Amino acid sequence: MASSPENNAPPSVQKVMHLESSQGKKSQHAEEAIFYMNCRAAYLTVFKSSLENIKSKEQLSLVLQQAGRNPCQKTVSKYWTSQTTTLNFDDFCTILKKEKPATKTELLEAFGKIDTDNTGYILHDELYKILTTRGEKMTRDEVSAIIKQADFNCSGKLDYNKFCDLYMTTSEQCCKTAREKLEVDSRLRQQQLGNQAELSSEGITLPVSKPSPRISRKTDHKLAPTKGDSRTPSRPSSAQSCKASISTTISMGASSNRNTKLIEPDTMKEWQCAQSKGCFYLEEDGEIISHKYKLHLPQRSTVCITIKPLNVRQVEGKSYRWLSVDTALYILKENETQENLQLVSFTEQQNKEMFGWKGELGSGVYWLLPFTTGCRLKKVKPQIAGEAKLVYRGEDGELALTKEFRAALLDIFETIDLDGNGLLSLEEYNFFELRTSGEKCDEEAWAVCKENFDMKKNELTRQGFMDLNLMEANDREGDPSDLWVTLLSLGYNKALEMTEACPFVIDIYAEKCKPRIKAIYLEAGSSQLNRAICKSVVNKGEAKVMDGCENIIIYTYKASRRITSVIENKTENKVIIHVNNEQSKNCLSNRGLTVFAVEVAPKSTMVSQHVMPLNEQEEWLYNCVHSLLH
Repeated sequence: MASSPENNAPPSVQKVMHLESSQGKKSQHAEEAIFYMNCRAAYLTVFKSSLENIKSKEQLSLVLQQAGRNPCQKTVSKYWTSQTTTLNFDDFCTILKKEKPATKTELLEAFGKIDTDNTGYILHDELYKILTTRGEKMTRDEVSAIIKQADFNCSGKLDYNKFCDLYMTTSEQCCKTAREKLEVDSRLRQQQLGNQAELSSEGITLPVSKPSPRISRKTDHKLAPTKGDSRTPSRPSSAQSCKASISTTISMGASSNRNTKLIEPDTMKEWQCAQSKGCFYLEEDGEIISHKYKLHLPQRSTVCITIKPLNVRQVEGKSYRWLSVDTALYILKENETQENLQLVSFTEQQNKEMFGWKGELGSGVYWLLPFTTGCRLKKVKPQIAGEAKLVYRGEDGELALTKEFRAALLDIFETIDLDGNGLLSLEEYNFFELRTSGEKCDEEAWAVCKENFDMKKNELTRQGFMDLNLMEANDREGDPSDLWVTLLSLGYNKALEMTEACPFVIDIYAEKCKPRIKAIYLEAGSSQLNRAICKSVVNKGEAKVMDGCENIIIYTYKASRRITSVIENKTENKVIIHVNNEQSKNCLSNRGLTVFAVEVAPKSTMVSQHVMPLNEQEEWLYNCVHSLLH
């Protein structure tokens, strides 16, 4: 086996290489700390707390300006769509990571395209014409306000080099003022660096109880040194003001070495079965929505419930991203009202990509809430040159669907055909319509479909579904814009690859009765799901009390493929918990960050993070420090 260059190097060289690596990590962390300090400062110049949400386009534009950005309406509209009602602090940080501030070089290049003679000046008359007629048009009064500034205007011309200098200085000063305000105001310093506003506001209020025998206390707050490294791990600058902290280290083996309890539905062939498909869809803001189900059991029975990614199409030699997405189901018992659901259990037994639960359930109605951590199903930067062709005109001049588009439509049909009978009922079709257009098809419109497209037993066939899409192309005279809206909303990219969705299939086996499953909603993770996740981790995870603050407990649940941590705040005040994963190895957090912080509301419980292995074929080390900030 070939050894790495570092192993072959002399000890002195190895030491230098190790030092450079350590310094690189410290530098990276320092940049992250500064970035979040700037985010925090900008946010708190507009809002009293980072638990407050952005509630309008105007607020989003204002808070971006406070962070040194100067967003146009097109940029704001990209993040505040017609479906957006609120954005939280995490969303704001994500936007700032994507929308980098303009550099002076970029500004000069933009002006240089106007100043073709490279004089360094632009005539005011020309500036008026450009700014009031092109792009995001300004009013004459707004342009007048610019050219009245003596700092960069003279003799009817704008000195755009000076203008760029002033622009950069103003932007930097805006950020600096926000930071200074944050540093001076001790009250603001206790606001958060990151949040899950919905979770904390909907957090579980747990009764005050005696300490659990599972709870262990830590007296050593430092991270354990990694093998061959005796130095103390670097800590974020923001964590230097921590009152208390707790460290959790879990070493996990590669997937091939796992010894997990397997479920074998094949042994239950005599049991009665019900099945439904569904899908996780990734929203523009990173939120995940999915189908939600009701399970009816007419009598008490032993049941086995499984969920796994749906392999809609198998092409030899091709891998599909969604097949590696983690899936789970939370089982809740319905009592008097839908709001009063009781957690029964969740799927934690594993057989390859399938997760399941086996046990006894009484007769009645249960809710099945699908869940994915978001570690694998997340936004990715598109690296696609060009756009797949959806339609073409044949020799007769008639429009037709391309082979690639037809294949994608067949996959979509397979996904939205929830009961798997090869036909689309009105209910199934309406889930598709709600996802792609936000509207439902009524009985009258469905009757019109029946007259124009192939149906069987009042359900749409595959050919009917194809013809429906072809009609949409014909209505637009071959313009594929509306077809792309449909495809993008279903998780496809411009290369017709499903990258932002994960279809799945649920199977229910019952020993003594016929189970019935029905999709009820297609929506984002509800407060019921959040409560269920927190409760399951509290019930099954290892609990550690923060030394120096016994009213803050960190629960860590370890499964074969994921680790979830939950924070319980028993105090009467909100707290800010700093989370540091720097010492973790081969790990992927749903937060997408190595270092972050969360604000936990009083008397509540919330998820800190979900973590999975980056490469399942290798060992992974979860090493996380939760710290209480001053």
